[in-house]
Amino acid sequence: MDIFGHIVQGLVYAFNVFLHLDKTLGAVIVDYGAWTYLILFLIIFCETGLVVTPILPGDSLLFAVGVFAARGDLDLAKIWPLLAAAAVLGDNVNYWVGNYIGPKVFHYEKSRIFKKEYLQKTHNFYEKYGGKAIILCKYVPIVRTFAPFVAGVGAMTYPKFLMFNVIGGITWVSIIVCSGYFFGNIPVIKNNFSVVVLVIIFISILPAIIEYLKHRRAAAARA
Repeated sequence: MDIFGHIVQGLVYAFNVFLHLDKTLGAVIVDYGAWTYLILFLIIFCETGLVVTPILPGDSLLFAVGVFAARGDLDLAKIWPLLAAAAVLGDNVNYWVGNYIGPKVFHYEKSRIFKKEYLQKTHNFYEKYGGKAIILCKYVPIVRTFAPFVAGVGAMTYPKFLMFNVIGGITWVSIIVCSGYFFGNIPVIKNNFSVVVLVIIFISILPAIIEYLKHRRAAAARA
Protein backbone atom coordinates (compact mmCIF):
# COMPACT_ATOMS: atom_id res chain seq x y z
CA MET A 1 0.00 0.00 0.00
CA ASP A 2 1.37 3.46 -0.97
CA ILE A 3 1.60 6.48 1.34
CA PHE A 4 -1.68 7.91 0.06
CA GLY A 5 -3.42 4.64 0.82
CA HIS A 6 -2.08 4.64 4.39
CA ILE A 7 -3.26 8.24 4.86
CA VAL A 8 -6.76 7.40 3.62
CA GLN A 9 -6.85 4.30 5.81
CA GLY A 10 -5.81 6.37 8.82
CA LEU A 11 -8.46 9.01 8.13
CA VAL A 12 -11.16 6.35 7.76
CA TYR A 13 -10.07 4.77 11.05
CA ALA A 14 -10.08 8.16 12.81
CA PHE A 15 -13.53 8.94 11.42
CA ASN A 16 -14.87 5.61 12.68
CA VAL A 17 -13.40 6.31 16.12
CA PHE A 18 -15.10 9.72 16.22
CA LEU A 19 -18.36 8.30 14.91
CA HIS A 20 -18.53 5.54 17.51
CA LEU A 21 -17.24 7.40 20.56
CA ASP A 22 -19.96 5.74 22.62
CA LYS A 23 -18.14 2.43 22.07
CA THR A 24 -14.49 3.57 21.84
CA LEU A 25 -14.63 5.78 24.94
CA GLY A 26 -16.36 2.98 26.83
CA ALA A 27 -13.52 0.63 25.90
CA VAL A 28 -10.92 3.18 27.06
CA ILE A 29 -12.68 3.54 30.42
CA VAL A 30 -12.74 -0.23 30.89
CA ASP A 31 -9.11 -0.72 29.83
CA TYR A 32 -7.48 2.27 31.55
CA GLY A 33 -9.72 3.09 34.51
CA ALA A 34 -8.58 6.27 36.31
CA TRP A 35 -5.95 6.91 33.62
CA THR A 36 -8.89 7.80 31.33
CA TYR A 37 -9.01 11.23 32.99
CA LEU A 38 -5.42 11.92 31.95
CA ILE A 39 -6.04 10.60 28.43
CA LEU A 40 -9.07 12.87 28.00
CA PHE A 41 -7.13 15.83 29.40
CA LEU A 42 -4.31 15.28 26.89
CA ILE A 43 -6.70 14.93 23.94
CA ILE A 44 -8.48 18.22 24.68
CA PHE A 45 -5.17 19.93 25.50
CA CYS A 46 -3.61 18.82 22.20
CA GLU A 47 -6.75 19.63 20.19
CA THR A 48 -6.70 23.21 21.45
CA GLY A 49 -2.98 23.69 22.09
CA LEU A 50 -1.14 22.18 19.12
CA VAL A 51 -1.60 23.59 15.64
CA VAL A 52 -0.61 20.22 14.15
CA THR A 53 -3.48 18.30 15.79
CA PRO A 54 -6.71 20.08 14.76
CA ILE A 55 -8.43 16.83 13.70
CA LEU A 56 -8.60 15.41 17.21
CA PRO A 57 -12.19 15.07 18.47
CA GLY A 58 -13.46 18.03 20.45
CA ASP A 59 -17.21 18.64 20.52
CA SER A 60 -18.17 15.01 19.97
CA LEU A 61 -15.72 13.79 22.62
CA LEU A 62 -17.02 16.29 25.19
CA PHE A 63 -20.58 15.18 24.46
CA ALA A 64 -19.58 11.54 24.92
CA VAL A 65 -17.85 12.43 28.20
CA GLY A 66 -21.14 13.90 29.44
CA VAL A 67 -22.98 10.74 28.41
CA PHE A 68 -20.60 8.48 30.35
CA ALA A 69 -20.64 10.82 33.34
CA ALA A 70 -24.44 10.49 33.44
CA ARG A 71 -24.05 6.70 33.44
CA GLY A 72 -21.67 6.92 36.39
CA ASP A 73 -18.61 5.71 34.46
CA LEU A 74 -16.91 9.12 34.85
CA ASP A 75 -17.08 11.55 37.77
CA LEU A 76 -18.59 14.80 36.47
CA ALA A 77 -17.17 16.79 39.40
CA LYS A 78 -13.67 15.70 38.38
CA ILE A 79 -13.84 15.53 34.61
CA TRP A 80 -15.58 18.89 34.02
CA PRO A 81 -12.95 21.16 35.66
CA LEU A 82 -10.16 18.95 34.30
CA LEU A 83 -11.28 19.36 30.68
CA ALA A 84 -12.03 23.06 31.16
CA ALA A 85 -8.47 23.48 32.43
CA ALA A 86 -7.15 21.48 29.44
CA ALA A 87 -8.97 23.80 27.00
CA VAL A 88 -7.71 26.97 28.70
CA LEU A 89 -4.12 25.72 29.09
CA GLY A 90 -4.04 24.45 25.50
CA ASP A 91 -5.10 27.83 24.15
CA ASN A 92 -2.47 29.55 26.27
CA VAL A 93 0.30 27.33 24.91
CA ASN A 94 -0.98 27.97 21.39
CA TYR A 95 -1.00 31.73 21.99
CA TRP A 96 2.57 31.85 23.27
CA VAL A 97 3.87 29.65 20.44
CA GLY A 98 2.30 32.08 17.96
CA ASN A 99 3.62 35.05 19.95
CA TYR A 100 7.15 33.62 19.90
CA ILE A 101 7.14 32.55 16.26
CA GLY A 102 5.32 35.61 14.87
CA PRO A 103 8.09 38.22 15.21
CA LYS A 104 10.66 35.80 13.78
CA VAL A 105 8.50 34.80 10.80
CA PHE A 106 7.52 38.40 9.99
CA HIS A 107 11.04 39.76 10.52
CA TYR A 108 12.06 39.95 6.87
CA GLU A 109 11.11 43.25 5.23
CA LYS A 110 11.03 41.89 1.65
CA SER A 111 9.07 38.72 2.34
CA ARG A 112 6.14 38.38 -0.06
CA ILE A 113 4.12 36.13 2.27
CA PHE A 114 4.99 37.13 5.84
CA LYS A 115 4.79 40.92 5.60
CA LYS A 116 4.91 43.10 8.71
CA GLU A 117 1.80 44.93 7.55
CA TYR A 118 -0.09 41.62 7.70
CA LEU A 119 1.09 41.15 11.27
CA GLN A 120 -0.08 44.65 12.20
CA LYS A 121 -3.46 44.11 10.54
CA THR A 122 -3.87 40.85 12.46
CA HIS A 123 -2.98 42.62 15.69
CA ASN A 124 -5.50 45.40 15.00
CA PHE A 125 -8.22 42.87 14.15
CA TYR A 126 -7.79 40.94 17.39
CA GLU A 127 -7.62 44.13 19.44
CA LYS A 128 -10.96 45.18 17.98
CA TYR A 129 -12.82 41.87 17.56
CA GLY A 130 -10.54 39.39 19.31
CA GLY A 131 -12.67 38.79 22.41
CA LYS A 132 -15.71 37.76 20.40
CA ALA A 133 -13.56 35.76 17.97
CA ILE A 134 -11.79 33.80 20.72
CA ILE A 135 -15.10 32.79 22.32
CA LEU A 136 -17.04 31.98 19.14
CA CYS A 137 -14.16 30.07 17.55
CA LYS A 138 -14.30 27.55 20.41
CA TYR A 139 -17.40 26.11 18.74
CA VAL A 140 -15.82 25.65 15.30
CA PRO A 141 -13.57 22.58 14.81
CA ILE A 142 -10.09 23.26 13.37
CA VAL A 143 -10.70 27.03 13.58
CA ARG A 144 -10.53 26.88 17.40
CA THR A 145 -7.10 25.27 17.10
CA PHE A 146 -5.72 28.09 14.97
CA ALA A 147 -7.46 31.09 16.60
CA PRO A 148 -5.17 31.28 19.69
CA PHE A 149 -2.09 30.80 17.50
CA VAL A 150 -3.15 33.65 15.20
CA ALA A 151 -3.96 35.80 18.25
CA GLY A 152 -0.40 35.23 19.44
CA VAL A 153 1.07 35.95 16.02
CA GLY A 154 -0.95 39.16 15.84
CA ALA A 155 0.32 40.13 19.31
CA MET A 156 -3.16 40.42 20.81
CA THR A 157 -2.77 41.84 24.32
CA TYR A 158 -2.31 38.84 26.61
CA PRO A 159 -4.58 39.97 29.52
CA LYS A 160 -7.38 40.51 27.00
CA PHE A 161 -6.73 37.15 25.36
CA LEU A 162 -6.57 35.37 28.73
CA MET A 163 -9.90 36.79 29.91
CA PHE A 164 -11.82 35.74 26.81
CA ASN A 165 -9.91 32.47 26.59
CA VAL A 166 -11.01 31.49 30.11
CA ILE A 167 -14.61 32.48 29.35
CA GLY A 168 -14.59 30.60 26.03
CA GLY A 169 -12.88 27.48 27.38
CA ILE A 170 -15.13 27.10 30.40
CA THR A 171 -18.39 27.79 28.54
CA TRP A 172 -17.43 25.49 25.64
CA VAL A 173 -16.66 22.53 27.89
CA SER A 174 -19.61 23.23 30.20
CA ILE A 175 -22.27 23.52 27.49
CA ILE A 176 -21.26 20.43 25.54
CA VAL A 177 -20.46 18.16 28.50
CA CYS A 178 -23.71 19.14 30.21
CA SER A 179 -25.62 18.53 26.97
CA GLY A 180 -24.28 14.99 26.92
CA TYR A 181 -24.94 14.57 30.64
CA PHE A 182 -28.60 15.62 30.52
CA PHE A 183 -29.63 14.49 27.03
CA GLY A 184 -27.18 11.81 25.94
CA ASN A 185 -28.97 8.92 27.62
CA ILE A 186 -32.42 9.73 26.27
CA PRO A 187 -33.36 6.52 24.40
CA VAL A 188 -33.72 8.12 20.97
CA ILE A 189 -30.28 9.75 21.30
CA LYS A 190 -28.64 6.75 22.95
CA ASN A 191 -29.87 4.42 20.20
CA ASN A 192 -28.76 6.78 17.42
CA PHE A 193 -25.48 8.00 18.86
CA SER A 194 -23.62 7.95 15.53
CA VAL A 195 -26.26 10.19 13.96
CA VAL A 196 -26.04 12.55 16.95
CA VAL A 197 -22.25 12.79 16.53
CA LEU A 198 -22.69 13.67 12.85
CA VAL A 199 -25.25 16.35 13.80
CA ILE A 200 -22.84 17.78 16.38
CA ILE A 201 -20.06 17.91 13.78
CA PHE A 202 -22.39 19.56 11.25
CA ILE A 203 -23.61 22.17 13.75
CA SER A 204 -20.00 22.85 14.72
CA ILE A 205 -18.90 23.62 11.18
CA LEU A 206 -22.14 25.40 10.18
CA PRO A 207 -20.84 28.91 11.08
CA ALA A 208 -17.80 28.36 8.86
CA ILE A 209 -20.05 27.19 6.00
CA ILE A 210 -22.31 30.23 6.38
CA GLU A 211 -19.31 32.58 6.45
CA TYR A 212 -17.88 30.92 3.31
CA LEU A 213 -21.20 31.26 1.45
CA LYS A 214 -21.47 34.92 2.50
CA HIS A 215 -17.95 35.50 1.20
CA ARG A 216 -18.76 33.81 -2.11
CA ARG A 217 -21.95 35.86 -2.48
CA ALA A 218 -20.10 39.10 -1.75
CA ALA A 219 -17.37 38.18 -4.25
CA ALA A 220 -20.00 37.39 -6.90
CA ALA A 221 -21.73 40.71 -6.24
CA ARG A 222 -18.48 42.62 -6.68
CA ALA A 223 -17.76 40.75 -9.91
